[in-house]
Amino acid sequence: MVQSTSKIELTYKSKDTEEFIDVYFYRPVGYILARFSHSLRLTPNSITFASIFVGVAAGHLFYYNNFTVNLIGIFLLIIANLMDSVDGQLARMANICSRYGRILDGFGGNLWFFSIYIHITLRLIDIGFSPAVFLIILLAGISHSFQSAYADYYRNHYLFFVYGKKRSEIDDSATLKMDYGQLSWFKHFPQKFLMRVYINYTLQQEMLSKYLLKLYNYAAAKFRDGLPENITQVYRSKNKPLVKYFNILTTNTRMFILFISILSGHFLFYFLFELIVLNLLLVYVINKHEKNSKETYQEICQLEM
Repeated sequence: MVQSTSKIELTYKSKDTEEFIDVYFYRPVGYILARFSHSLRLTPNSITFASIFVGVAAGHLFYYNNFTVNLIGIFLLIIANLMDSVDGQLARMANICSRYGRILDGFGGNLWFFSIYIHITLRLIDIGFSPAVFLIILLAGISHSFQSAYADYYRNHYLFFVYGKKRSEIDDSATLKMDYGQLSWFKHFPQKFLMRVYINYTLQQEMLSKYLLKLYNYAAAKFRDGLPENITQVYRSKNKPLVKYFNILTTNTRMFILFISILSGHFLFYFLFELIVLNLLLVYVINKHEKNSKETYQEICQLEM
């Protein structure tokens, strides 16, 4: 059992950043499915594509005012989220991680929620809500985009500073723009389209990350062979308490609230949760993380003197 658990943990991004439901459901089941997929020589991208269809179908089922159909939609969304775990675990297991795989994975998640939001909007209008409800849901969708983007960005920097460059997936917009310029719309349409989406996503992440970027650029240039342990400890002590908030801003908590809203019929509860609770949390996390980054940068500079 211990050996099995350690093998599963090898497919984590890190133990620090895993949530309770990940550790006890998504990762163990995902590990079994990832091994099975590997034996069939399936690729992570093929699983990602399948998860997109399942997630979009789940969103469609939330349009219907039928409890059983909605339950099936919830089940499909859980399956899509499980497949999202499988593709990452398979990529790490087979050592075939790629930038385009990560971009496709993130883009796929956006398509799930686009389907969910559109179909819930149509359902609300059908039952008598003003078409103006679309504006509330649009603002919730924009908020969702920022919440997920910053949570992902901060988690990746946490992985870089605490576990090293190999565990993190950090890109900068300047490098991405150079790579984008080398692609042809005619010859590389899928890659160029995804790269354009990813550049916008990265610019969004960098927008409010002045001190984090300063800290990261300094550390990456100064310590090319790996960060010293004392710097890792400084960063971890300041930012580990924020990890639980990064996780709340991503998928699992959001889906739990979504399911309650769907089953109870109070759809606006979910969107108000995104607009009020998660946005307030995002503002706190951005301010606190920037403060931590500024302090960490100053401490590193003092250590180097």
